[in-house]
Amino acid sequence: MPNLSRALRLALPLALVAAAAPMVAQMPEVPGKADKARVTAGTYTADAGHSLVAWKVNHFGFNDYFGLFGDVSGSLTLDPANPAAAKVTVTIPVSKVVTASAGLTSHLLKPAAEGKSADFFGATPADATFVSTSVAPGADGMSAKITGDLTLNGVTKPVTIDATFAGAGTNPFSKAATVGFHGKAVIKRSDFNVKYGLPFVSDEVALDITAAFEKK
Repeated sequence: MPNLSRALRLALPLALVAAAAPMVAQMPEVPGKADKARVTAGTYTADAGHSLVAWKVNHFGFNDYFGLFGDVSGSLTLDPANPAAAKVTVTIPVSKVVTASAGLTSHLLKPAAEGKSADFFGATPADATFVSTSVAPGADGMSAKITGDLTLNGVTKPVTIDATFAGAGTNPFSKAATVGFHGKAVIKRSDFNVKYGLPFVSDEVALDITAAFEKK
């Protein structure tokens, strides 16, 4: 009997693995892969529902605080045979900024007092835009430095984004060829006349970008 009990203990895990194997085999494949061969030339439109720009500032030297811009629109012209010729233009609705604090979100969009500038963006901020001026592909074939003009709060400055190819394939819902990228950049908010709270809230703002573009 002890030998039978031991045999059952050994057999049970094997039986569970065998039962799970067909289920694993039936799992659907993720439609997007980091495979450059899947990218096709053409003009793509930003998937606004899945394109985001997160920002991070340091608060009082204690910790970092995060916020988010969503509903990003724009276009990407891309030819995998000539990545340096790529062009990207995006529009970021500053008025839709969100944070984890209702009070802080309200402060970011607080109207300017009479005769003064707004602390941050004001009540009716114009959309921010980024228009690429050059693309320098990385030696790894999966990354690029995208330099362009960022217009924010009425000021235009050059900004370079470190972009990485994330994946390509066909969106199973829209049936559109889709490409995705991640990007990182650092700007100084004082360059764009957003100076409230300096230096207690950091001047440097880290941007973390995720964007998907669909071929229409």
